Amino acid sequence: MLKRLPILCAALLALAACSHGSDNGSAPAAPSASSTAATAPATTPASTTSAAGSTAPAGAASAPASAGSSAAASPAPAAPPAQPFVDNGKWVEGKNYFRIEPAQPKATSTDKIEVTEVFSYGCPACNQFHPIVEKLAASLPANAVMAYLPASFIPQENWPMLQRAYFAAKALGVADKGNDAMYDAVWKSGELSAMNPTGTGLKPQDALPTIEDAAKVYAKYGADPKEFVAVANSFSINTQMKRADDLIKAYGVAGTPTIVVDGKYRFDVSSAGGYPQAIELANWLVAKEAAGK
Repeated sequence: MLKRLPILCAALLALAACSHGSDNGSAPAAPSASSTAATAPATTPASTTSAAGSTAPAGAASAPASAGSSAAASPAPAAPPAQPFVDNGKWVEGKNYFRIEPAQPKATSTDKIEVTEVFSYGCPACNQFHPIVEKLAASLPANAVMAYLPASFIPQENWPMLQRAYFAAKALGVADKGNDAMYDAVWKSGELSAMNPTGTGLKPQDALPTIEDAAKVYAKYGADPKEFVAVANSFSINTQMKRADDLIKAYGVAGTPTIVVDGKYRFDVSSAGGYPQAIELANWLVAKEAAGK
């Protein structure tokens, strides 16, 4: 069930997931990729535990480009070679990862193995996980693709608006370009933050940032603000949001960030054992799926 009782999320806990049952009280600084590469979660917040026993981590596209990247940037490096599937007992179903039963559709129509991050720009743990997701996307072999699925289950922190903004940006071709900027608008500049400027709690619902405010962020990357708002409020985007909510529920996701592999498996950073382990486990599940195991 997506209904929840609000409680305070320990926002300064480096890997605390944002769950159906948590609010986030402050914006933690996102660690650099180098500093997070060797960091493992200290604890698993009880409020993020799913029915299957995992803590849970969100739209669907190719790996997001850096906000500062140029259209004339050099081609992306070739994908790493696919690894053979080897089950040496390191990864345990029900402990490190969880089978989704029955298996569910992918977030996109890709014919490749899909590795999906269930996320929200309004989630502090997703903001911290963001550089790791970029590493994960770059580590995938050619038979796999990274996808992104925005969650909406914390409305008091404006997640539905951020979800709508992502799908509108994707429709207009600026989601990847504006990916970093959207995190920054929430957690650095505060222009899309749900927090009071004083940091003393959440803004009232009628004072939360709007889709028009999000349009200003994407305007920096070529989106016309009026067109952006019109697309964001269209029937097509409403349909995509409903499908995203249904998929996230069917995947058994209880919090963000969660990684879902091909609609069949899910895990989060805590169940994997840390940031580098999350990358390793995702690739192991890709190899498992490729091998038909």
